[in-house]
Amino acid sequence: MSRNPVLVQDRVAATSDCIPSEPNAPSIAPSLTYSEESDDQDEPTVRVQPRQRRASTRLIAQNARDIRRITGETTAEFVGRCCGGGCCLMGSRPAGIDFETVPLPDNDAFRSFRLKIGDIPTTLTKIAAMPEKTMSFKPVSSPKNGSSPSDSGISLDSDRDSVSGGTASTTSDPIDRKPASTNAAIQPPSFVQPHPPYHVYPAKIHTARELTKDGAEKRTYHFDLDITDYPEEDGTDFKVGGAIGVMAPNCDLTVEDVLDALMVPRFLRDKPLLLSTTKGRYPTVWGEDMPRELVTTRRELLTWCTDLQSYPPTKPLLRVLAEHAADENEKKILMFLCSAEGQGVFCDFRTGPHITVSQLLHAFPSSHPPMDELLSCLQPLMPRFYSLSNDPHESFQIRDQKQHRLIEIAVTIHETDDWRKGCRTGVGSGFFERQARRYIRSKEAGEKNPEVYIPLFKGLMANPLAKQFNSDGPMLLIGAGVGIAPFRGFVQRRLKQANCANKVWVLQGIRDSLVDEIYSGEWGVHEDEVKRVVESRRGEGRYVQEEVRNQADLVWYIANTVDGRIFVCGSSKGMGEGVEDALVEVAMSKGNLEREEAKNFWQLKKEAGQYIAETW
Repeated sequence: MSRNPVLVQDRVAATSDCIPSEPNAPSIAPSLTYSEESDDQDEPTVRVQPRQRRASTRLIAQNARDIRRITGETTAEFVGRCCGGGCCLMGSRPAGIDFETVPLPDNDAFRSFRLKIGDIPTTLTKIAAMPEKTMSFKPVSSPKNGSSPSDSGISLDSDRDSVSGGTASTTSDPIDRKPASTNAAIQPPSFVQPHPPYHVYPAKIHTARELTKDGAEKRTYHFDLDITDYPEEDGTDFKVGGAIGVMAPNCDLTVEDVLDALMVPRFLRDKPLLLSTTKGRYPTVWGEDMPRELVTTRRELLTWCTDLQSYPPTKPLLRVLAEHAADENEKKILMFLCSAEGQGVFCDFRTGPHITVSQLLHAFPSSHPPMDELLSCLQPLMPRFYSLSNDPHESFQIRDQKQHRLIEIAVTIHETDDWRKGCRTGVGSGFFERQARRYIRSKEAGEKNPEVYIPLFKGLMANPLAKQFNSDGPMLLIGAGVGIAPFRGFVQRRLKQANCANKVWVLQGIRDSLVDEIYSGEWGVHEDEVKRVVESRRGEGRYVQEEVRNQADLVWYIANTVDGRIFVCGSSKGMGEGVEDALVEVAMSKGNLEREEAKNFWQLKKEAGQYIAETW
């Protein structure tokens, strides 16, 4: 069918004003055309066809999802990588500054930092000041007869780290000059009280086994912990969906390595000393912020009270290392990292490969700071929390003709790169794996009741999972990896009630059911009817958030039931955000809502306790 050319021209003319074009007004700028005949000769007017302009910029991101698509990180992670030191605002370095080439330390620990350090200015500015020393070591007062304890074989008169005339404040209470009476092999010293005034309880491992099989990308272990003799506290009991706190110690080999790097004599490592602090909660975890004095040992402080691997290095820590570095080149590099000129390298240092205290000491081997100064710059070792994977009210075992009460947890081993061994485990998960393997080896050797313990305390029994658990009403449980573990207790409780049949559903996301499906066949009766497994590395290769979209009718039914609950548990990176986006899309399709309305819908459900997300 032919078109009328007149109509086409009219339409083009009518819309010509909508097309951005170059301005047609004559320019008032003087002409730059040269002429030999006349300075004021007029140039012939040439009408140039206006050309369409294109935008000089292009919008590529409008929301958090776009940022994640471009950078591969959430907005919180993207912003969190900034050290806040202002290196991104620094201009070019001023002229007239002399530079020198400083030889870098020739060891594997320093090379693992992968720092790009060129010539270093001979004059540095804005160097971080020496941090405040908040603790000091003093010798424990000798007995009146001047003799040493019969079991020590050493004198109590001298101490390498003690500082005469220290400024540590003393408390008004009399000082107990005896070391803590707890068994340091199975629980922390008595002054480590995550929930004062209660002490950490050493729970004996009843059973331990690996849930995953060979070939799994991550190893997961199951533990049955005996809490029969857990002391009575304030009436708060272990609850379905609750979480226990675990005071996981640093690895013995790591502690010994740090003591060696600090050149602490072996006879001093377990020798009682008087720790004096000027402020803060150290080493009590959550004690009062106040000066304190207590008797302990260097090994106890490094094992139970100081985090040696979970935090990036800080300028105060590097400044202490620089102050005590005997090698001039190492001192220059450390001072450079503490200065304004080294701010960019310092940012790469903090956001690069994960660094441990041991690695730092080996990278700068000439630096041997006193241990009390070093501890003033390090973070305290905090408890780790693990969700219960059973109904603690129904788990009992008969052993030694006695009924034992048990709680169950599942722990996935977290691994990261290590400069020496290739990879290393986290503080908490690494401790659990060492204890599990120790228990399994003892059982294989024929030991009937291995004495292996987990130091724990009654942690979060009022967390959202425990508070919002409801004995009635439909419930949808969405989890991936070890995040599915706390839902096992929910299902065990619900399936025992006749009025809750067909009222609980589980969507479990895993990589490969052949190697890393945890608790298969251990959910109770009707498992096949209540649980749907979604594999991302096998079969169709789908993620759990895709199954949420497929189950849109079920999701919408539960969300709009008065006592319905939707729980989400697992990693926030990928899974947590993906499930939240899927729930928003379900609300948009089933509720005929706009995106912002759908987000607000789930926010209201959160406030009402009907949508609970526990992610990490």
